[in-house]
Amino acid sequence: MKRYAAGIDVGNATTEAALGCVDENGLLQAVVSGISGTTGLKGTKENKRGILHALSDACSKLGICLKDINALYLNEATPVIGDFAMETITETIITESTMIGHNPDTPGGLGLGVGISIRLEELPGADRTKNYIVLVDDGFSFDEAALQMNQALEQGCKIVGAIVQKDDGVLIANRVKNIIPVIDEVRLIENIPLGALCAVEVAAKGATVERLSNPYGIAGIFSLSPEETEHVIFVAKALIGSRSAVVLKTPKGQVEERIIPAGEIIFCGEHYEKSVAVDAGAEAVMEAQEKVGVLLDVKGSAGTNVGGMLSSIKATMAQITGQQQDTIRIQDILAVDTMASQSVAGAMAGEYTMEHSVAIAAMVKTHKLNMEQLASEVTEAAGIPASIGGVEGDMAARGALTTPGTDTPICIVDIGAGSTDACYFDKDGYKRTVHLAGAGDMVSAMICSELGLDSIEEAENIKKYRLAKAESLFYIRYEDGSVEFFQKPLESRLFARVAIVRDGELIPLETRHSMERIRQVRREVKQKVLVENALRALKKVSPTGRLYGLSHVVLLGGSSLDFELANMLTEALSHYGITAGKGDVRGCEGPRNAVATGLLLSALEEEHG
Repeated sequence: MKRYAAGIDVGNATTEAALGCVDENGLLQAVVSGISGTTGLKGTKENKRGILHALSDACSKLGICLKDINALYLNEATPVIGDFAMETITETIITESTMIGHNPDTPGGLGLGVGISIRLEELPGADRTKNYIVLVDDGFSFDEAALQMNQALEQGCKIVGAIVQKDDGVLIANRVKNIIPVIDEVRLIENIPLGALCAVEVAAKGATVERLSNPYGIAGIFSLSPEETEHVIFVAKALIGSRSAVVLKTPKGQVEERIIPAGEIIFCGEHYEKSVAVDAGAEAVMEAQEKVGVLLDVKGSAGTNVGGMLSSIKATMAQITGQQQDTIRIQDILAVDTMASQSVAGAMAGEYTMEHSVAIAAMVKTHKLNMEQLASEVTEAAGIPASIGGVEGDMAARGALTTPGTDTPICIVDIGAGSTDACYFDKDGYKRTVHLAGAGDMVSAMICSELGLDSIEEAENIKKYRLAKAESLFYIRYEDGSVEFFQKPLESRLFARVAIVRDGELIPLETRHSMERIRQVRREVKQKVLVENALRALKKVSPTGRLYGLSHVVLLGGSSLDFELANMLTEALSHYGITAGKGDVRGCEGPRNAVATGLLLSALEEEHG
């Protein structure tokens, strides 16, 4: 008599099912897969809906109903839950009324203007011997502003630049008789002091400011002392790469770069503790973690950013799982140096600068009891007996062995959304498994941060898909330099825009970064998170503790579907004489469904030998 059984893999982002039709001898007659987004946090009772959706997807392919399934096997999931945070190390502060680096989309005019700030309506009574930067608030239309400025110029007033509150920079610059730099979209224009010495610079299209991004250029304009020049280093730093900029000098104004007390991370090992300051950088954090050996827990110093982050993770997990917070343990962290786009404190026009940060992913291990509760929930909801199968890494390796051409000894790396898992086992039964923090979600968050994107969805798209740019309405250039021509014109919204190529469709990105810059950030982040973490995982499971002890590696998990990651990992591992490639579970699933397939096969082997 036929029976049906399914292996279920609950991941951080997706839930996968491997549904098999089994004959009376325990032999698989057919196996199909199902997939759904994970509902709730991995390892919690909220996963039930995602499991039922994945099963329904698989059932539709075999033409059966949920009630026809006789047994379910869930991954033990070592209920491991990953979390991620950015810890900024530096912050640019502006005190009093100094303003730095405004970079609107459409500045007007061209050049550098240095003069005294004055309101537009005060121009008729202005001293004709001085140079002026005109402040135009939102009470004036662009034609009114241009008319009054032209009248003042005819009367001998020396206007060398303008700062505008509304988005009228180009419109005003096109109507003023003299070519002057005009910067717009300065929201807090009322905070600019009158009578203050100002420098306004607008570069040509495709260029960036030169004088105001150079501390000595600023010093020359404002006649600064060596001590004052030290303060404007941080102004200049924030202006690098801007097409336009404003710098004001006020009697009390000061700009500084402040080191934020990001705090210390305390690694608790079996035999001793090791603490390290987050602002020492990611390399120092990871070295400290390695030195303590077997990690029991990770804590953060009280009253600091990282202390609050780690405590928050534990509190969240305690609330979700119903455990006491003091019983929750962090079993691994991954720290990566990065740059984060931060608003400049005290700025007047929404300025931001790139600050040094450390990205930290933490992994929390909770009790197996939670998965048992989930199995009970599924049994109650679907009427199907559900039990806990093997450990996630072991099952992934078992599923990977269905890839044509594989055999033991085998080593697998499973890169998912929240964690990077590795497993090694050989013909003699030696087996080693590891679960590490940091994977696809961390990559998306870092891309979002480094490019200053407004949404994590756009960062996900940049992570997953190739880039192209519409250089005319009839052809695009891909990131590898190749060109594709079209018979029909492209949509006008794509012209001169960087876009992702998803399923043959061009989707423009909401960013001013160049295609080369976006590609550089994407690949650097993948290298620092996914590639380096995979190497870290492989060292931990290698019988020798070194990469040279391995011969070949099978890549699994959703992140292995990434269009460039497999090649990046293959190249990195080739330096150690390791052959690496994407798995093809059951010869048809690619790198997905390994854990679910392993659970199904393992359970059937136990039942029927």
